[in-house]
Parts: sequence; C-alpha cells; structure tokens
Amino acid sequence: MTQAAQILALARARGLRIATAESCTGGLIAGALTEVAGSSDVFDRGFVTYSNAAKTEMLGVQAQTLTDFGAVSEEVAREMAQGALLRAGVGLAVSVTGIAGPGGSEFKPEGRVCFGLARAGQEPITETVEFGAIGRAQVRQATVGHALVLLERALRQV
Repeated sequence: MTQAAQILALARARGLRIATAESCTGGLIAGALTEVAGSSDVFDRGFVTYSNAAKTEMLGVQAQTLTDFGAVSEEVAREMAQGALLRAGVGLAVSVTGIAGPGGSEFKPEGRVCFGLARAGQEPITETVEFGAIGRAQVRQATVGHALVLLERALRQV
C-alpha cells in the first residue's frame, strides 16, 4: 500500500476529510492523494495558491502577514493551512510554501519549504525544512513526500 493510500485509509477510519493548500508544489500533493482510486470519499479539495493574491483571496492569508514575513514563512504556512481547513470545512489540512528553485537569496535559500498542518479544534503547527539546492523537481518531490509524512503522522495521533 502506498503512503497516500495509507493516509486515505487512516482518514477514512477516523471519519476525517482532507484538504491541501499548495504553493511551490502546484497541486502535486493533491495529485498524489487523488492518484489512489476511491480517494473522493476522503480528499475534499486542493487549493493551488501560487501567487500572494491567490493566498489572500482563496485562503484568507492576511496581506500584512505576507508583507511582514514573506510568502515563504511559517506564518504564511500557518494561515494557509488554517484557511484551507476552514474554507473546505474539513478535519485536516496541510500547506506548503517554499522556494523550489532555481534561485533564492541569502535569507531565503533555494530548497527552503515551510509546512503547515491544521486540525479541527487544535492550533496549527508549522515547520521549515531545508532541502537544499537539489534542483527544482527534486525539491518539489521532497516537499510532497514530507507533506504526506506530516499528514500520516497527524492521522496516527488522532
């Protein structure tokens, strides 16, 4: 059983629906989950919010948060996850925002990805992972893998 299939089975067993809020992965997490036949009873929707305007309009990320911390920040990842949770009306949401590359800066290097995880009735959690300058496709795939780990871990704690 794939990791995505395990996540869906765990969510199904717990009666939880899932949403994703993605920036740097452009929908790849949602794609991994919906690759599994029968995922529609657990996976509700994916928000692909590549631009700051999309993050604000679709997920309710505060413009001030984007100004103060930048799109690649745990603060924005938190608001993305919480926005997906509330706007989709699901029990669990994961968010990602990062710099897949090429490029980056001294302060926000290529390969930095911020993750958010929101569960109904709990405070969202966030973390940052530095994948390094391993290439755009590899950063995106590593981000999908880590987001799936976060979802599985959260579901095992329910």
